[in-house]
Parts: sequence; structure tokens; C-alpha cells
Amino acid sequence: MGTILLSKFSSQANPEILNTLHQIADIEGKKFHAVLDEAFRDFLNKKGVSTPDRQVMTSFAQSLHEFEDLYKELAK
Repeated sequence: MGTILLSKFSSQANPEILNTLHQIADIEGKKFHAVLDEAFRDFLNKKGVSTPDRQVMTSFAQSLHEFEDLYKELAK
């Protein structure tokens, strides 16, 4: 998988919500920032803002690299 750029930010949140997100991360064996990122994406999708899925974009980039010559031929 490719490198993921993260940005630090500071905010305040309901402690119960933060605790629940930490619990979900622990149960699913994920890092807290991954669960938070998923929550942000779900919120944006709910608001009608599409965000590209990280796995989809990584697979797309790998495909471009692996099949570059084929894609060039197909484009002719």
C-alpha cells in the first residue's frame, strides 16, 4: 500500500464519543486515526460529498503502474 499523508489537528469532542471510537479501534485492531478517518468519510458521504476510498485509489495507482503499456495501446 502507498504512503498515506496525515495532518494533525486539534479539536474538542464529547468524551463518550471519543471513548467509543477508541473502543471500536481496539476491537477492530485498527489505529484510532483510521477509525476517525472512517467516521469523517461516512459523515462526508452522508452530506453528499464523495471522497475516494483509499484502497480503491491505491489499487488504481498500482494498476496504472503495472499495465501502463497496455493502457497506452488501448488508448490508441
